[in-house]
Amino acid sequence: MTTKKIVLLTGASSGIGYKTAELLASLDYKVYGAARRVEKMASLSVLGITPIEMDVTDEISINQAVQKIIDQEGRIDVLINNAGYGSYGAIENVTLEEAKRQFDTNLFGVARLVQLVMPYMREQHAGKIINISSMAGRVTTYMGAWYHATKYALEAFSDALRMEVKPFGVAVVLVEPGGIKTDWGIIAAEHLRDTSQNTAYSEHALAAADRMHKLYSSDKLTDPSVIAGTIVKAVESKRPRARYLVGYGAKFSVFLHTILPAKVFDKIVQKLI
Repeated sequence: MTTKKIVLLTGASSGIGYKTAELLASLDYKVYGAARRVEKMASLSVLGITPIEMDVTDEISINQAVQKIIDQEGRIDVLINNAGYGSYGAIENVTLEEAKRQFDTNLFGVARLVQLVMPYMREQHAGKIINISSMAGRVTTYMGAWYHATKYALEAFSDALRMEVKPFGVAVVLVEPGGIKTDWGIIAAEHLRDTSQNTAYSEHALAAADRMHKLYSSDKLTDPSVIAGTIVKAVESKRPRARYLVGYGAKFSVFLHTILPAKVFDKIVQKLI
């Protein structure tokens, strides 16, 4: 068994997860990169990262992946819950099946991984759990009710977890990215279009989808490597902060949401997002 710190990172096949895996490997961590599509992580294998198949909406898949790491290493020192996705649409139009799928990915998969990893962290009286939330867990945008609900829930879950596990030497950190240059926003915009066609919301929803697509196709957004750097900063810190709010629009949006009356903030969001 290696003396390197063992990291389990979900959503490692692209975007923030991929960049985080690269950076951690360069700093001599033993990284298990989890994703549904292991073949997309072939280039990470060259860097010494171990791809591991995991679907965070499937409990059997989660159990098998964690057990494989434990069998190989005997422990997990850092858990980074990065897997997640956003599906936009008016509440009236999004099926409850789709809403539950977002919760399974963005919250319940996180919860199951925490349940499986915590006994090992408690035993060694050390560990870090880093949950990748979003400014969307602090600020609500137009037509994104279910996505925001998952991220607000993840924020509350993480706050409670942080207090529960502190006596066992385990730190819990929230990383809250703003607008990031990945395919996330393009996919969310397409979901919004799909759920809004020929509905009472189509005029406003399709306009919002166009604005979202334009924003995520621009050069304004933050590169995923910046968020990866923040995650690694939290991993390496002896006393990490409870929250890291970072990336395009994150701090400013949360600030406006804090100081403005709800009616004023709502108007801004409906015009810009």
